[in-house]
Amino acid sequence: MRILVALGGNALLKRGEPLTAENQRRNVQIAARTLAPIGRDHQLIVSHGNGPQVGLLALQGAAYSKAEIYPLDVLGAETEGMIGYMIEQELGNILPFEQPFATLLSMTEVDPADPAWASPDKPIGPVYTREEADRLTAEKGWTVAPDGAGFRRVVPSPKPKRIFQTRPVRWLLEKGCIVICAGGGGIPTMYGKDGKLHGVEAVVDKDRAGALMARELECDLFVMATDADAVYVDWGTPAQRGIRRAHPAALAAWPFAAGSMGPKVESAVEFAVATGKTAAIGALADVGRIVLGEAGTLITTAATGVEFY
Repeated sequence: MRILVALGGNALLKRGEPLTAENQRRNVQIAARTLAPIGRDHQLIVSHGNGPQVGLLALQGAAYSKAEIYPLDVLGAETEGMIGYMIEQELGNILPFEQPFATLLSMTEVDPADPAWASPDKPIGPVYTREEADRLTAEKGWTVAPDGAGFRRVVPSPKPKRIFQTRPVRWLLEKGCIVICAGGGGIPTMYGKDGKLHGVEAVVDKDRAGALMARELECDLFVMATDADAVYVDWGTPAQRGIRRAHPAALAAWPFAAGSMGPKVESAVEFAVATGKTAAIGALADVGRIVLGEAGTLITTAATGVEFY
């Protein structure tokens, strides 16, 4: 099978964990142990989040007063290389030496008319206290929003229209390569009035970009690995229930939080409807069982309504 696995941000840096290279490396090692068996038996494409990393680079740039802060598209490119390097290396430490890998810097086109420009909602960087968030808002003009018990910077997250590197990814897969691409949703770009492609100040949702890439690559399975073992309805209440399998139309009728599970469900529904193939959402540790259909939430047109665990 051809499988695209989108690693959630918590697969690389757990919530509340210091944003250090050592912590990221340790978490990538855990992810690699889960992904390696899939890479042995299937064509594997890996995408990943970059919210904590791109926010950290922005903070580091702001601390250097002798030059302007690098824009988010450039920081997105930096994180694609940094995270891709670690994933390549740790997978390579497990799989046979002959297995080829490639990290492909991927540019994603977004629409200048997307309403997301007026409503920043994509969290990046670390979690702040109320006092820190108020200070940074005043000093830097940031938009911040609640995130758990704290606050995080939020930026626009327009939907992806096109990922420019789809054809090179396909060529690499045909040569037996494991490809890491569309990291952080891809480098956000947009055509200007001059007809040229430019980077923009945004972060594309990695699940939406992953779903688009999986459709264009004609993947047999699209998996979104997160810190939840399944999609739940009535989450956080005594009535919460985990979904085992769902028809996309039935799942789309349920409400899910816009800042967390909502984009994953939307991406899964879009992929399943467009391709007739299966999308899945579940825990990183369960990815092997998800591929076998034994864990997570499977979104497929073969399901009838919503089936609970």
